[in-house]
Amino acid sequence: MISFVGLLTQFEIMMKTLGNIIWLLFGGFAIAMEYFVSSIALMFTIIGIPFGLQTLKLGVLALWPFGSEVVKINENTGCLSQLMNIIWFFVGGFWIMLTHVAFGLLFFVTIIGIPWGKQHFKLAGIALTPFGRTIKPLLG
Repeated sequence: MISFVGLLTQFEIMMKTLGNIIWLLFGGFAIAMEYFVSSIALMFTIIGIPFGLQTLKLGVLALWPFGSEVVKINENTGCLSQLMNIIWFFVGGFWIMLTHVAFGLLFFVTIIGIPWGKQHFKLAGIALTPFGRTIKPLLG
């Protein structure tokens, strides 16, 4: 006999998968490919490698956003993460964040678009300060 908790977890997994498939079909795949292409372009220079790794992280989240969360890393990196976030902010992080906020607000116009708007706000948060954060799958 299937328990109610097991059934709910199975339903949540099915809804996250459906949300991700709809996300991919209506722009998520294009967003992820833009992040991956820019990541490869940034990694051509030694100085751009840390920034390329962050855009790679954004691309992975943009590919499958439902069922994952952004968490801060508790590592003693000193002020390096803060310095990299400041450089990132001026190089392009602000504009990436602004784009995701605009799309998030656009999706919030309709009731059906609210879950996708929330995902854009999640992407906006990590796009503004990606250093010192990681993507973690939600359990259950």
